[in-house]
Amino acid sequence: MTDRIRLLPDNIANQIAAGEVVQRPASVVKELLENAIDAEATHIKLIVKDGGKSLIHVIDNGIGMSPNDARMSFERHATSKIKHADDLFRIRTMGFRGEALASIAAVAQVEMKTRLRDADLGTLLRIEGSELITQEEVICPEGTSIAVKNLFFNVPARRKFLKSNAVEMQHIFQEFYRVALAHPSIHFELHHNQVEVYNLHPGKLSRRIVDLFGKQYRQLLIPCKEETPTVKIHGYIGTPQQAKKTRGEQFFFVNKRFIKHGYLHHAVMQAYADTLLEGTYPFYCLFIDIDPEQVDVNVHPTKTEVKFEDERTLYAFMLTAVQRALATHHIKPSLDFEISINFPESLSDVRSLHNKKPSEPGSLASSRQSESQDFQSKQSKQASKDWKRLFEDFEAEQTLNIPLEGEELELFQKMQQREQEQQKSKVIKVSSRLNQIEDEEEEAKQALSPESQPVFQLHEQYLVSQVKSGLLLINIKAAKQRILYDRFLQQIRSGKRFAQQVLFPARISLPTADRTLLQEISPQLQQVGFELEFLQSGEVLVRSVPSDLQDEPQHILEFFLEQYKQMHNDFSLAQDEKVARTLAARAAHRLPKRLSQEEMQSMIAQLFASSNPNFSPYGERILVILDAQQIAAMFE
Repeated sequence: MTDRIRLLPDNIANQIAAGEVVQRPASVVKELLENAIDAEATHIKLIVKDGGKSLIHVIDNGIGMSPNDARMSFERHATSKIKHADDLFRIRTMGFRGEALASIAAVAQVEMKTRLRDADLGTLLRIEGSELITQEEVICPEGTSIAVKNLFFNVPARRKFLKSNAVEMQHIFQEFYRVALAHPSIHFELHHNQVEVYNLHPGKLSRRIVDLFGKQYRQLLIPCKEETPTVKIHGYIGTPQQAKKTRGEQFFFVNKRFIKHGYLHHAVMQAYADTLLEGTYPFYCLFIDIDPEQVDVNVHPTKTEVKFEDERTLYAFMLTAVQRALATHHIKPSLDFEISINFPESLSDVRSLHNKKPSEPGSLASSRQSESQDFQSKQSKQASKDWKRLFEDFEAEQTLNIPLEGEELELFQKMQQREQEQQKSKVIKVSSRLNQIEDEEEEAKQALSPESQPVFQLHEQYLVSQVKSGLLLINIKAAKQRILYDRFLQQIRSGKRFAQQVLFPARISLPTADRTLLQEISPQLQQVGFELEFLQSGEVLVRSVPSDLQDEPQHILEFFLEQYKQMHNDFSLAQDEKVARTLAARAAHRLPKRLSQEEMQSMIAQLFASSNPNFSPYGERILVILDAQQIAAMFE
């Protein structure tokens, strides 16, 4: 009987390990930038070509490496960060596992030049697919330069799953933002396809935020700072008015390491309770300084998920810190700063403080603060009601790290069982409902002709008309979205433009990531009537806009970008469909309140000539028929 289990060759084992560490070009960017920071660099330059597929090059002025260290850095589990198991609980560096460079070298062509600060010569290494090609002495600057070329060159199956250059570049921007925000004292540069995208000079965190996201953030930042002997929270949050419908501008850092944490995100959202429009997300960039022994960062390959020793207490402290920052700027009436406040001296005091009734002496809100008491009571009720929606809405990949037990576990299980029963009921109803929708559409088509019953407008939101079986209702906004979506999509695909020239071309300043996204989809925008010029100054010059869009060019583009980014990663839609959807949403947003009889009849005619009169591009119902029996039942 022959043995079937065997050890894998090193190159195959490294490729398998690389699957966890190197998922896309942005993963390489993250690892190389963090290595440069660990090397005590004060100036880091990132050069990218073709969204990172062809080249990712990081140059730093850090301490450099000796020839032996340079070679050892590409061995698996070779690291200078830890020596004993206990060191895992005292980690302050970005990297510590010794996997990154070995994983990168397993799936790319890597060239490294490095020199110690007191050395005359440096070291050059070339590695392809884990195989050392060259190691020699070379003249080079102090620090380290690592060029990663042709990512996944030896794993075609992985390379073909990479997205477009623009999509991969968006992921690189996200990693760059996280590192640049965590270290505002470091000079960062980012170049893409030989164009300088960012040149971030050392300075305060507020300046770094403005440099990354735009000048408009200068007036929207609220300082947030609270401290006890065991934990410190500091950074900036945004005003509720600045909140966006898209996520991506929410940043937590633990000891300067970016993390994702749904539980703490819920604490921030809860602090904003009743000040945000539904479905919007505020900006925040918050740093948590805590003893490394109270946090475990070794729980995820990318080190973005962590476990805290006492997460419930940290939740309460985060909630208090953000509430207090908002109240200081007169956004929420949660605290009165004219009275004496006994702020908790230790992290463990925070939970008990939040559990106190408002009338207790040590509470944050005294019995004299009736307005604050009402607010806190309302907030507590809102927390239990909105927990599931807020938490699931943050990011599907994030998990709640706190185990449920006792009554909480029983309640959670009941909720799950109820949801499963509701889902089964929905499935049973689907087929009959689809048949009903088709019948309604056919009846509406037959009933609504120019010589048919008159059409009325209800509450400026619906069209109402009598049909054979009862009463027809049409959602005006959804109908207009369907009509405009079909029109914009046809224009993009046929090349027939309908544009209106702007009397005075508008110069618009956008964040670099938004400008890059706009450049990617500019061919489709040009087809529907936009004429855009991307200036050397970084601004965008708007010369014309689609004739269906009646608004200021800046408002049009800002709305368009925010809506488009919500579906940017929906790969079930083609790019022209995403553009048409977003433009239709904007144009329908500016509908006139009152429609004439001719306008209503025209809208109905266009609706039933569209590709799908039943549903808007976003899946919303457009028409509904109340049959005579349903209406009669209302009066019984």
